[in-house]
Amino acid sequence: MENSSLKGKILTEIENLITHSCADQKVTDKFEKLHIALLKKYYNAADVSIDYHRKRVKMDIVMDDTYYDPKKVNLYLPMLHANLFFKNLKAFLKSCIEGDSKSLGFYAGLLRSFTNKEVTLTVV
Repeated sequence: MENSSLKGKILTEIENLITHSCADQKVTDKFEKLHIALLKKYYNAADVSIDYHRKRVKMDIVMDDTYYDPKKVNLYLPMLHANLFFKNLKAFLKSCIEGDSKSLGFYAGLLRSFTNKEVTLTVV
């Protein structure tokens, strides 16, 4: 029971952070980094840029991770350049939230760095 309440708490806190980050008309650099981190995680993107005025997200999505080798310079990775339109940034970012254990650890790290709160993790 404790694991499901921890999962719910992390998901609720990350959604609250997204809501708070989208509340102002002008997005700060700190919150832009949060938005980019969420999109990179969800889409497995290498490069993400957000145009808040035009409501566009441009990113290069890595299509196949098997070509990636951390021991050498990767000159060829199959990439897909995407140019996405969003109507509501908050809803768009919340749709990128996943509930698996790997994602929960990532969100806990984001919460720790963006809110200075410690979220204790247990093995699921």
